[in-house]
Amino acid sequence: MSSLTYDLTLAGLSVGSAAALTGIGLVVTYRSTGVLNFAHGAIAMVCAYVLRQFVVEWGWPLWAGATVTLLVLAPGMGMLLERFVFRPLSVLGSDPAQTLVASIGVFVLLVGGAALLWGQGARDDAPELVSADPWGQLAVALVLAAAVGAVIRWTRFGRELRAVVDDRQLAVLGGIDADRVAAAGWAFGSFTAGLTGVLLAPYVRLDPYGLPLLVMEVVAVAVVARMRSLPVAVVTALAIGVAQSQLTRLHPSGWGAPLLQAVGTNLFVVALLIAALVMPSVGTRDALARTATARVPTPPGAWIVAIVLFLLPLGFAGSDLHTSVQVPALGVVLLSLVVVTGRGGQISLGQAAYAGLGALFTALLAAGRFPGLPRLPELAALALAVVLVAPLGLLTGWPAISRRGLALALATFAVGVGVSRFVFAQPYAIAGLSLGRPAGFEGDRAYYVLELALLAAALLATWLLRRGRTGRALAAMRDHESGASAAGVQVPLLKLLAFVSGAALAALGGGMLGMGLRAFDPAAYDPVRGLLWFAAVVVLGADSTLGALAAAALLVGLDAGARGGVAAALIGVLAVLVGRFPGGPYEAFRSATAHLRPGRGARLTEQGTRVRHLLHPAGPKPPPSPTLTGLTASTAHRTPRAHEAADDAQPPQEPPAPDAETHAPAHTPAPALTTHGLQARYDGFTALQDITLTVPPAHITAVVGPNGAGKSTLFHCLAGTHRPAHGQVRLGTRDITHLPAHARTRLGIARTFQQLAVFPSLTVAENVRVGAEQGRLQDPSAVERSLRLLGLDGPVRSLPAAGLPTGTLRRVELARVLAGAPRVLLLDEPAAGLDSAEVTALARILKALAADGMALLVVEHDLDLVADLADTVHVMTAGRIVASGPPDRVLDVLDTAGTREAPA
Repeated sequence: MSSLTYDLTLAGLSVGSAAALTGIGLVVTYRSTGVLNFAHGAIAMVCAYVLRQFVVEWGWPLWAGATVTLLVLAPGMGMLLERFVFRPLSVLGSDPAQTLVASIGVFVLLVGGAALLWGQGARDDAPELVSADPWGQLAVALVLAAAVGAVIRWTRFGRELRAVVDDRQLAVLGGIDADRVAAAGWAFGSFTAGLTGVLLAPYVRLDPYGLPLLVMEVVAVAVVARMRSLPVAVVTALAIGVAQSQLTRLHPSGWGAPLLQAVGTNLFVVALLIAALVMPSVGTRDALARTATARVPTPPGAWIVAIVLFLLPLGFAGSDLHTSVQVPALGVVLLSLVVVTGRGGQISLGQAAYAGLGALFTALLAAGRFPGLPRLPELAALALAVVLVAPLGLLTGWPAISRRGLALALATFAVGVGVSRFVFAQPYAIAGLSLGRPAGFEGDRAYYVLELALLAAALLATWLLRRGRTGRALAAMRDHESGASAAGVQVPLLKLLAFVSGAALAALGGGMLGMGLRAFDPAAYDPVRGLLWFAAVVVLGADSTLGALAAAALLVGLDAGARGGVAAALIGVLAVLVGRFPGGPYEAFRSATAHLRPGRGARLTEQGTRVRHLLHPAGPKPPPSPTLTGLTASTAHRTPRAHEAADDAQPPQEPPAPDAETHAPAHTPAPALTTHGLQARYDGFTALQDITLTVPPAHITAVVGPNGAGKSTLFHCLAGTHRPAHGQVRLGTRDITHLPAHARTRLGIARTFQQLAVFPSLTVAENVRVGAEQGRLQDPSAVERSLRLLGLDGPVRSLPAAGLPTGTLRRVELARVLAGAPRVLLLDEPAAGLDSAEVTALARILKALAADGMALLVVEHDLDLVADLADTVHVMTAGRIVASGPPDRVLDVLDTAGTREAPA
């Protein structure tokens, strides 16, 4: 027994050493560039293939092939990727999700390229670089970890590396060559990937799909190390490797034996699932790059062309039609990504798992092998399979509530790998399983007609989800999650809806694909396929149903009409270029052709222009774009406050009629927002200490103080985006301390953001409509009233918010807030980015709102604006309120003390 334990420990150390090398490479790349390199496994696979090509095919000596592969090819690949793929993204300041898409694109490109060059079959003759004795591999892993740790900790390069990761632009301003640091990180990370590949290739299946996925499964060790600690990554890899090896001695019995054996042989997958689901703090920045999901105009007549092309296969026969039946099925699967990723903005790398479960459940139900259910006809089995799989979307939807960006990508990828390993790869689930077609639709042509009908139903469901109130809420969540929550959108529930709907669509498409192939093929739903589908939808238009159909036709058509891997290679190229052409290939083509078009005509000289004006006098000039300075007329019919009426040059106006453009009628006075003994902490640091204040109705309350005083933390506690450690927040008599932001919005507490919280892909009117639909009151006239009040009811209402000037966007945000009929309005530096005229107009609006009975709290650095606006000013320092009172008295005290800030 002791000999067996020793032998198994040695075997585990061998596996753990290879995993440790992967962890070291991933951690170093992440720490030097901020990128989780999803292409790590693909680089490992390519290097293993190249070494085999050198040694087995061309007869090179092993040492020569290994030298060229590991010291030239692998680092060179890393430096090329950094220079031509990831450096442009970092210089442009792209969102992390855009970098993630590019990384997946490199993965897909390398996998497709390897399939083209070396075929898709497995190879078992890879050369053995190091003997099976694990001590050599273990020594390599430990020496590399120690050397890298020492460099990062004690050298100038290590300090530069940490500075570049923390803030690349600031590091460059400090004289650090960020490009050199990133290139070195990528070179070393690719070297470790290549070393991992050539060490593993002799002992596992060497094929374009298996080895990259195997390497990516051990990303768990880097996640456990929080992408930072090399010792933790190495120890975790060795521990999991030894434990997995020791578990092979167990031979469980009973009904759960196959599952337990699968767990024991896939311990790295178990670790990946646990790490991804319980450690949400890895890479929690933006969700999906908003530029990648901005609306791109559909080419004229594109839908007519698509319909014609989808009807053409009805005239085919034989193998052509047999291939065509896969296109509508895959199109339905990709529509699930349009809902989840394109419209909802959630990164989902596990849709292949739901498609596979749909096919598997359909086959089990049709065969009468599903526990507790009788045998069903194929169509009924497909419908029930969709119903059964849809709730399983919570496997990814629930983690998505607290995760974004990289953390969400890891969680969805882990779910996909887990389903693949523990369900699709197990004989107890798929042994002897077949899948037929529905009665009356056995032939290819008849089945294709059925698929078109189901595709039409899926398109209708997708259209309904992307339109109307739900569609606008999903787009708002995608564009600015915090802003959507502040507008009243129930973000957690909406994420669950997106993932459950996506799982249902994927299950429908997966069942259709299985019936089209007349079999359940686990390889059709492996995690690598899921990465390919994700990349294809993103690069061809994530929020475009037409793009999903084009991606389905492209993926099926290229691989059917050419050598396997063409589609993956093409999608990989497009994904790699996503940072340069975020609107997709059509938008890139449209922009390129626009530059190539000949001029529309000769330009007139200055004298010619004057002559033309004399001959053809110009008509009335179109009205200029509205600005905040033109809003005084819109706010004229209000009840002025006493101190303002004395200063206003205009005569006082009559009180508004009951149907006037007001947002808090006098007969429903706003309740006071109060705090009592509020305390807040961040990672043990006390940001607020015993804050007690009141924001009364018909009153403007201001909070001022130096940076770091706790103003923003107080604002977050009031808005519901941060939960205080102690104390209470009350709206009138109701305790709202533990209510989330969207619930407070629906009670009448609205907020604006210092950094603009608008939804770029929606038009101005749609932005405002989101606030009206999700706010406290459902008033059909609220949208038009808010647009008129803020001067947005002209042509600007139909323009997308992306690209509008800051002053206009401030009005859009305020109009959206007011459309929800708030009773308390929290404004975080509302004058940021505005010129003096716009600030004056903004002040008039805020005074009018207070005169109408609304309670306003303003956090502002511009003390001149505070002096003009506020009825009461609170001064904060070090998390406490140190002075309160009328602005003239409090601000004079600040002037006397010499602490008054310059206007920001």
